[in-house]
Amino acid sequence: MTGVEPVTGIESANGAESVTGAGQANGAGPVNGVLSMLLGRDYGEPEGELVRAMPVVMRIERSAPPSRLDVLEAAAAAAVAVCLDPRADPGGEWHDEVVAWVRGRIRKVARRARGAHWEAVQALPGVTVTVGGASVRAFVPGVVGEAPKEISRLQISGSELPEDGEPGPVPEGARLLWLNPGVTMTAGKAAAQVGHASMLLAPHLDAAELARWAADGFRCAVRTPSRAEWDALVARPDAIVVRDAGYTEVEPGTATVAAVR
Repeated sequence: MTGVEPVTGIESANGAESVTGAGQANGAGPVNGVLSMLLGRDYGEPEGELVRAMPVVMRIERSAPPSRLDVLEAAAAAAVAVCLDPRADPGGEWHDEVVAWVRGRIRKVARRARGAHWEAVQALPGVTVTVGGASVRAFVPGVVGEAPKEISRLQISGSELPEDGEPGPVPEGARLLWLNPGVTMTAGKAAAQVGHASMLLAPHLDAAELARWAADGFRCAVRTPSRAEWDALVARPDAIVVRDAGYTEVEPGTATVAAVR
C-alpha cells in the first residue's frame, strides 16, 4: 500500500546527474514549468549561483529497519511528488525554490532518521511517501549549508540496508525504474538516483498519464534486470538514463538508473 502525505512547512551533495536518450515522445510533453525545465537541459551549474540540493530523509528505525526496495520506491515517488505538487506551481509557496534548484544540477542528499528526529522533520516543507513498511520524506530544495538543523543534524552515512529477496509483481499503474546491475550503491545513494529517474521520466508523460500517475501516488517499481537486459534497455532510443556526476560512490558518468515511457 502506498501513502502520499503532503505536509506544509524546507529542504545531497549526493551528486549531480544528466539524462541521455528519450527525446520527447509523440503526444507527450511537459505540462508545467518545472517539467519544461527538466526536458532537454544540460545540467550545468549557472556561474555564481549557490549550490542547491533536495534533502531526502529515510526513516530507518533500529528495531525494525525497512525493506531496501520499499525505501527506494518511496524515495522515487517522494522526489517527483515535490516537483509536481501544486505548491511548486507559479505563485505557489514552493515555486521559487524548486525552480532555482532545477535550473542547476538536481542534486539530492539522502539522510536517515528515526524516532523523535523523524517526527521533527515532518513539520518542514515537503512530501512523505510510505511504501510497505518504509517512509521517505523529500523536502523543498534549498541552498546546501543552509538546511534547517532538524535536517543537518541527521547522518548521511549508515544508510545501508540488506538486499531484498525476489520482488513481487509490479503494482498496477507503477512506473518501472531499472537499477544498473553492475553498480553497487548504498541505500541512500540509490534513493537519490531513483529520485532523479522519476523526475526525469515525468516530462515524457502526457497530461493524462501524469494525472493517472498522481492519482496512484506517483507509484514506482524499482527492479534490477540482468546484465543483458540492462544493456538492451539502455540501448533503446527511448531510454531515459541517469548518469551520475561521480561526487560519491561511483565514477563520473556512471549510468545508475534507466526508465522508459
